[in-house]
Amino acid sequence: MDPTLQLAPAEVASRSPVAPPFPGSAGGRCLVMGILNVTPDSFSDGRRYLALDKAIDHGLAMSRSGADLVDVGGESTRPGAIRVPAHEELRRVLPVVRALAASGVEVSIDTMRAHVAAAAIEAGATVVNDVSGGLADPDMARSVAETEATYVAMHWRAHSVHMQQHTSYDDVVEDVRDALTRRMEALVDSGIKPGRLVLDPGLGFAKDAEHNWTLLRGLDRILDLGQPVLIGASRKSFLGRAAASPSAALPLPAERDHLTAAVTAFAAAAGIACVRVHDVSASRDSITVAAAWKTPTGGRAREE
Repeated sequence: MDPTLQLAPAEVASRSPVAPPFPGSAGGRCLVMGILNVTPDSFSDGRRYLALDKAIDHGLAMSRSGADLVDVGGESTRPGAIRVPAHEELRRVLPVVRALAASGVEVSIDTMRAHVAAAAIEAGATVVNDVSGGLADPDMARSVAETEATYVAMHWRAHSVHMQQHTSYDDVVEDVRDALTRRMEALVDSGIKPGRLVLDPGLGFAKDAEHNWTLLRGLDRILDLGQPVLIGASRKSFLGRAAASPSAALPLPAERDHLTAAVTAFAAAAGIACVRVHDVSASRDSITVAAAWKTPTGGRAREE
């Protein structure tokens, strides 16, 4: 691990508190969750951070760039992805979670398995980001409820290998809103405190490009549920399709960061609590612009 990337105590102390609840739920700044995939098959950065030292260095670099928390995932959830065994997921994520948490980084664990979540919390994670919203593992809600962790519950219909076969909606915003309402009620009944619960409409999960845009246009109806909301649009193909001309090839995932930053700005202005992104600095800048747009003075200081 590059020693120059270690966080100074003052840097750690100056970070906004992450959990619980997300500050965005009380009118605070939109948070940035940096994505750290320690997988060989993620759609954007698979294989880049498989080595432990590279994963730790990248997590620290994202934190230095302004990430409020780093989301460590050991199982790809891209369309068509095959699940990995639990022991392999644990092998990938636990050393990274432990090292980042020990360095003062707020860590989120991206998992659908209750025992992976529990092990990651013991290793220092403070947030559980479950793309299944507790549906993939019936023990998840109870397990998280026994801790002080914040829980992010995403709208989910099926595992990645089958999810694009489940893209039929009558009204995608109302259908997602109703499903999240049911999950919220079930999770609270299982013991998760409402003040520790964050909702995610699940862009790209069992949804086509138009569904994603419709959900983004209808964020106010998701926010009406009264819980902090997280958005994960980073580098997804629907952004690339929006920017590409009909005759041009789809931009590569790493070429979609400026498109992601635009979504971040609109989401932050709409009142979203957190965005999950690959390029942390671009989204932090977008959040600053969104905050200035909404501030009567137009920013923190008059330009000279």
